[in-house]
Amino acid sequence: MTLVYDEAGTGAPVLLLHSSVCDRRMWDDQVPALVAAGFRTIRCDLRAFGDTPVSREPYRNIDDVRDLLDALGLDRLSVVGSSYGGGVALEFAATWPQRVDSLLLLCPAVPGIEPDPTQRAFGAREDELIEAGDVAGAVVLNVDTWLGPDADEATRQRVATMQRRSFDVQLAAGDEMVNPTTPDIDLTRITARTLAVSGGHDLAGFRTGAAEAARLIPDAQHRELSWAGHFPNLERPAETNDLIQEFLAGTGS
Repeated sequence: MTLVYDEAGTGAPVLLLHSSVCDRRMWDDQVPALVAAGFRTIRCDLRAFGDTPVSREPYRNIDDVRDLLDALGLDRLSVVGSSYGGGVALEFAATWPQRVDSLLLLCPAVPGIEPDPTQRAFGAREDELIEAGDVAGAVVLNVDTWLGPDADEATRQRVATMQRRSFDVQLAAGDEMVNPTTPDIDLTRITARTLAVSGGHDLAGFRTGAAEAARLIPDAQHRELSWAGHFPNLERPAETNDLIQEFLAGTGS
């Protein structure tokens, strides 16, 4: 077993996959609500995030996820993915469509969608700060870029803590860290009931990606939250919990 994970509750299983700015702690407000609603809730740290160490050999995130589900005896479940985790969720659902019942994508990273100019400028500035040794500045840049106007100071601090942890883990490994390879996927192979969510205050590339995923996945739906930045579940937890539970229960879209 490669990934550090935790689980809580009983009932229909749901897997939560985190953003690359965060780790499994980003779901702290969702887990109790899902457990109370009758879901067996699993969340993990992907390699190089949170408590899961970096990899020094080639790997695919979807193989790690498959191994985790096999170890838990789960043949089929629902998946909720945020940003980078949404991209992993898409890869998993397209590679093994028979294993995913429902797929909820929160501002997902969608394969084939090119970064918009703002995102490219963000990436260049982040690289400059890291190369200059200003990790704290890179953390602030991420918090300012990805959180929408509804995020309070406590939420900003939570995201800063998770992003700093990721930087520390990855920078400590240096050149020994191996990034995951990604499979070529066909989104039209996904059979899960799918909702792709975008944020009205998110970067344009992610808004485009959510709409494109909904267009390509058969019978998928797209919903834009006008108030949200890149992390609706952190910015308005209660409202996002309702959205997640209604969708997983099959009563909302």
